[in-house]
Amino acid sequence: MTKVLLVGCGKMGSALLAGWLDRGLAAADVVVVEPNGAAIPVTVVADHAAIPGGFIPDVVVLAVKPQVMAQVLPPYARFGGAVFLSIAAGKTIAFFEGLLGGAAAVVRAMPNTPAAVRRGITVCCANATADTGRRDLCQGLLEAVGEVGWVEDEGLMDAVTAVSGSGPAYVFLLAEVMAAAGVAQGLPAELADRLARATVSGSGELLYRSSEAAGQLRQNVTSPGGTTAAALAVLMDEATGMGPLMRQAVAAATRRGRELAG
Repeated sequence: MTKVLLVGCGKMGSALLAGWLDRGLAAADVVVVEPNGAAIPVTVVADHAAIPGGFIPDVVVLAVKPQVMAQVLPPYARFGGAVFLSIAAGKTIAFFEGLLGGAAAVVRAMPNTPAAVRRGITVCCANATADTGRRDLCQGLLEAVGEVGWVEDEGLMDAVTAVSGSGPAYVFLLAEVMAAAGVAQGLPAELADRLARATVSGSGELLYRSSEAAGQLRQNVTSPGGTTAAALAVLMDEATGMGPLMRQAVAAATRRGRELAG
């Protein structure tokens, strides 16, 4: 059985752990390093020094905040036979190799928050030491919370972060501004919020289940000269519509990701 050492059990770490256990990973095969982990249903230790001596992980999942990774990581270099799977935004493979040694097998991953409901998507990039077997092992763990994709060019990870990592916030903002627009047209706030939430979540589910492209689904809703067409004329304006705004937003997030990575 695969043995997993999970370092950090915040929201994303907890989502992963729940997914692993639901998919049949035995609780005895998981150790979590988390100072505030009293309610976690596996072996929990407060720090690296308390990891049971006989526990040799196949995978070390790094789920601590990026800003403390440099302080947290070095003691785990002793698990050199494991693959290190990081979900820390912005931290590069070279960063991990610098602290763990160049021979360490490293997989860098960017999940997103829908992982909490098993509908996330994660994109990964691996170094040369992380062979096919280790990549497959990481993919299996990440598939417990949603879809998984891979890129060979690590430079694309900043764009991945900008689209899917940050993307849930864009969708939540859409629901927020739709509700506000409804209120501006006279709807009660509670009803406007209900309409926006149900429309965004329902449309997302339709998109998920449909084999048609998003553009085709949009066209399916749009009658020539109708109300939807009137709204889309504004939203699809080539200068001021959602297209140019989203390109600017994703570009800004991509730039910021590169800045944070150093």
